[in-house]
Formats: sequence, C-alpha cells, structure tokens
Amino acid sequence: MNIPEDLKYSAEHEWVKIDGDVASIGITNFAQGELGDIVFVEFPEIGDVFSVGDVFGTIEAVKTVADLFAPISGEVVAINESLEGSPESINSDAYNEGWIIKIKLTNPDEVNLLLDHDKYEALLS
Repeated sequence: MNIPEDLKYSAEHEWVKIDGDVASIGITNFAQGELGDIVFVEFPEIGDVFSVGDVFGTIEAVKTVADLFAPISGEVVAINESLEGSPESINSDAYNEGWIIKIKLTNPDEVNLLLDHDKYEALLS
C-alpha cells in the first residue's frame, strides 16, 4: 500500500503535508480505495475556519458519501478547484493531484498529534 513517509495521517484516513504554516489535506490511498470511484467533492469556502475533528466537506463515491474531517485546525486558504471537473483524480493520484484543501495552521503543535508513516501503517493492519 502506498503510504508516503513524508506525510502525517489522521485515524480518519486524511493525510497532511506541512509547508511552513500551510497544510495541504487530502484522503489517503486506503480511503479512496475503500470508497471506490469518486464522483463529487463538496468543498468548504475559502476563509472558513475549522478545528480538529470538524467536518469540512463530503466526498461522494458511486457506493457511498463520506464526511471529510479536519485533521488539524486552521483557515481554508485554497481548494483544489480541478477536482470539480475531475474528482476521479483522487482515485488516480490521492497524494498529489488529489489534494482537497489547504489551510493556514492556527495551532502548529497539533501536527504532533497526527500519525507518522509507521503508526498509520499499523492502524491499517
């Protein structure tokens, strides 16, 4: 299974990539595989603020609809608008083209509460 070592993970199967005080967030390869073919993503608005555990959107697949949970607190500064026309990018490239939102961190220490590669891999086994 593809679990990049340079990312952090939540128990709800979101990944986080930190770049300075901005975090890119998406769903893991495991999550997209469980959902199946993704057909729609509901995004928050730029400027929305979320705390850890808040629902920031939904992801719709052929089989089901799932909530997206904020793995870290912050203000939405970007959404991946390309997913509006091709949400299947999450299925084909969950960790790059399939990012969902970017947030400006309000509490950078929360990164320490996320799972690293080994802990996420253990969660899946």
